[in-house]
Amino acid sequence: MSGRARDTTALGAGSLVTGLLAYVFFALSTRGLGASAAAPVSVLWTYWSFAAAALTFPLQHWIARSVATHQGEGAVQRALPGVALVVALIAGLAGLVSYLAREPLFHRGDVWFPLLVGAVTLGSGLMGVVRGGLSARRHFVSVAWALVAENAARCAGALLLVLVQVRAAVGYGICLAAGSLMALLWPSATRFAAGGEPSVESPLRFLGGAAGGQLTAQVVLTGGPIVLALGGGSAAQVTALFAALALFRAPYILAIGVVSQLTGKLTALVVQGRQAALRRVRLTLIGCSGVGVVAAAGVGGLAGPWLVRLVFGADVAIGPFPAMLVAVGSALALANLVWAVMILAQDRSGAVARAWAVASVCGVAMLLLPSTEPLTRTCWAFAVAEAAAFSALLVSQVRGQQAQRRPKAPGR
Repeated sequence: MSGRARDTTALGAGSLVTGLLAYVFFALSTRGLGASAAAPVSVLWTYWSFAAAALTFPLQHWIARSVATHQGEGAVQRALPGVALVVALIAGLAGLVSYLAREPLFHRGDVWFPLLVGAVTLGSGLMGVVRGGLSARRHFVSVAWALVAENAARCAGALLLVLVQVRAAVGYGICLAAGSLMALLWPSATRFAAGGEPSVESPLRFLGGAAGGQLTAQVVLTGGPIVLALGGGSAAQVTALFAALALFRAPYILAIGVVSQLTGKLTALVVQGRQAALRRVRLTLIGCSGVGVVAAAGVGGLAGPWLVRLVFGADVAIGPFPAMLVAVGSALALANLVWAVMILAQDRSGAVARAWAVASVCGVAMLLLPSTEPLTRTCWAFAVAEAAAFSALLVSQVRGQQAQRRPKAPGR
């Protein structure tokens, strides 16, 4: 097996396993505590998914891009202390806000879960740095192991608590937060060599745009059940939508790990000015997206309801049309992830955030339409938001490539 095929296979397998392990941890928590007692852990688990989108993903791709752009690690080494300070401030702020809202969030008045919110934030930042260091050095098999180790440690801790019959939600919360400590298995990934070209780019500008865009994308991708519950959907509909999103999101979970390879390669194409190669990547993505959407519509509409019942049980039922919309939206989400990486390679993270802001407005507009029942309306909003993001990201990528092709004015 070639090195590239080995890396791709390892990243895909790692992403699949870590996605499964995340749900295993959640299942162990609910079985060990019961549905009601596990509620604080559920909230912390949801926060972890958002922290990973806002910190882990942007930090990983910032480091990979910075090393590829400046032919060295010096730019990262010089910027990392300031970035670490910002992550620490975010962790403190998140912990403080969750402490002030601890009763409605966690249904308890102690300080444990707000402290765990801060710990999860710091851990997400640490994981982003480790994955970024490994990706920048093209140690993609190690990236795959890092993906698996994080959630495997959480599952091992939760399984131990179940076996010894621990009934304290804090214990499971500590297991969730402690998973990020697996990053310490790769200490060299957090150490970057001095030297390289000085960077004139602001890492906080890049990270802010990437974090805003990816966090919004994550909310659009996973927030449907909450929107449906607030919009009048029944408990059964909420469960069915959660199940359909989890089922059709499987390719996206695989892609999250695999795109680790793309950032450095696409950045190199941008830096080298290889416009024809970038155009081929864009056209390939458009073509694959078209085929994927058609296939997703067919599978979702024809087999979606049956697959949901098969995987999640006979009581979980969703109609063919809502299932088709969820499948199409999930296929577009996969394409949008790649668009985002392409635009980040252009150092235009703000464009990613703006595209998702436009998509959010389109999704909200669909939610305001009163003509459909809540489940169908929510599924329409998801599909429309992903389609709007696809269009906006495509336009942004083309504009970015055109801007890089224009010659600079004399003296600039």
